[in-house]
Amino acid sequence: MAIPHVYVYAEYQVSIPFDKIDWAPINVEMKKFPGLLSKTWLSGVNTHSVGGFYAFDTQENAQAYIDGLLTPFARQVNGNLSVRLFDADATAQASIAMASPFFAPA
Repeated sequence: MAIPHVYVYAEYQVSIPFDKIDWAPINVEMKKFPGLLSKTWLSGVNTHSVGGFYAFDTQENAQAYIDGLLTPFARQVNGNLSVRLFDADATAQASIAMASPFFAPA
């Protein structure tokens, strides 16, 4: 996998048990976005909020994904969306020291 430069954390403030989500076609749509390196699905413990942790190659591609998929879906499900972008380059050495699967040791 390519080394990520930006991480995105996103969470929809809705309550949908994950086993009720047809995630396979959603994955297909997500894979169409340039620069998305990976997604880890998240399901809130006891809350059933839905979200993900994403790795992107650039901040521009991360923002295009937020604008093109995450925000429209929030409107579709009438849910609030929380999104945070994180600089993977700034934390690379610390992540390597903790054996992050996103960074191979030098």
